[in-house]
Amino acid sequence: MSTAEMSPTAREPGDAGRNPFTQVPIEVIVSVGRARPLVAELLQLSQDAVLPLDKKIDDPVELYVGDRLIARGELIELGDGQDGQLGVRLTEVLADPEGGAR
Repeated sequence: MSTAEMSPTAREPGDAGRNPFTQVPIEVIVSVGRARPLVAELLQLSQDAVLPLDKKIDDPVELYVGDRLIARGELIELGDGQDGQLGVRLTEVLADPEGGAR
């Protein structure tokens, strides 16, 4: 689909509608914490086992694209009939590699 064929609602604000890379999906990984069990402890895990993480329930989660930390936020449960679906409310967006803020 060419830029001319795209509906105005499908375009991003500003020049983004002219740049085809704005339509490329990326994967954002949300990290809620880390665990460092021994291999022996992992081998003993079974259904309903609990693996403690290094974070508390109210600690910020971290958002990564690849291995680059891009933001922090808090987990929220989405409303509007989407029972149990999680989202992230951004509380901090980190500066870009060139040193400017996003």
